[in-house]
Amino acid sequence: MLDVPLWLWSAFAVIVVVSLAVDLLAHREAHVIGFREAAAWSGVWVGLALAFGVVVFLVLGASPGVEYTTAWLLEKSLSVDNLFVFALIFAYFRVPRAYQHRVLFFGVMGALVFRGIFLAAGVAVVSRFTAVLFAFAAVLFYSTYKILREEEDSFDPSKSIAVRLLRKVMPVRDEYAGMKFFVKEAGKRVATPLLAVVAAIEAADLIFAVDSVPAVLAVSDDAFIVYTSNAFAILGLRALYFLLAGMLDRFHYLSKGLALILSFIGVKLILQASHKLFSPSIPEIPSPVSLAVIVTILGVSVTLSIRRPINLTPAPPDQNDAPSRSADDPPSADEPRQPGDPPQGS
Repeated sequence: MLDVPLWLWSAFAVIVVVSLAVDLLAHREAHVIGFREAAAWSGVWVGLALAFGVVVFLVLGASPGVEYTTAWLLEKSLSVDNLFVFALIFAYFRVPRAYQHRVLFFGVMGALVFRGIFLAAGVAVVSRFTAVLFAFAAVLFYSTYKILREEEDSFDPSKSIAVRLLRKVMPVRDEYAGMKFFVKEAGKRVATPLLAVVAAIEAADLIFAVDSVPAVLAVSDDAFIVYTSNAFAILGLRALYFLLAGMLDRFHYLSKGLALILSFIGVKLILQASHKLFSPSIPEIPSPVSLAVIVTILGVSVTLSIRRPINLTPAPPDQNDAPSRSADDPPSADEPRQPGDPPQGS
């Protein structure tokens, strides 16, 4: 474990709290977040993450600095899957675009808490039972298989445990009430659909943690490195969603790239566990190599997606499949009129 000075932990906590406060104040009024605003905020979150990485490099050394950067980039790339689920949840609940940032803000708050719990538990387990790394590798290989076979679990917001529990605890009204999570109806406190959306977002993050936690533990087993890198990646999720909204389908090779990254991290876990359990002669994959591999795979995936776009325009219907019309039938309103057709309305 790294000997992390208390002031560095404190600096991280201050950065997160102040950043969230500024973000909340900047978006206290409901409005639709456009591309330019999303790009500006994405730059802010990426800049903060990289600046903190420089501090880690200067204070803790080159190796922890590389591990932090690798873990942050890994979590950032894996979080792209979350964006597709966010879009699905927003579409299912018909969340107005002006309210989506508020939902994601509280979703991120919950994710920071739950990821901290899961990562702390993961670090504790790995430090005592190194063999669990083989189980983590199996999880990543299975996720790779599902992605390559296009058998990823579909997420149904209405069936998530969090949403069902919410409906059992209190009634949920059908209509939104601005950005409020609760309203009073007939003297009783009732939840709005916005709270159900936050619950669905949290449930989705718990599902994605199954992949994210084992993957980041392959990069480092230090609590400071894994949590700070995850936190900065999660903080930038909202801006990334609004930046890529409407363009997610264009990066069609990215899922295959993520599958390769997961399989690579699985191999790294196996070598890491074998090195510790069986023989020191078994090589481990250094963090700089992991960083280079992740950057290369992501770069190739995005480049191929841009250079080889898929055709999203539906093909024109086959004329042979068009329904036939009797000569005595009047043309439809959308059908061009031909000479000899009876006048409409006759």
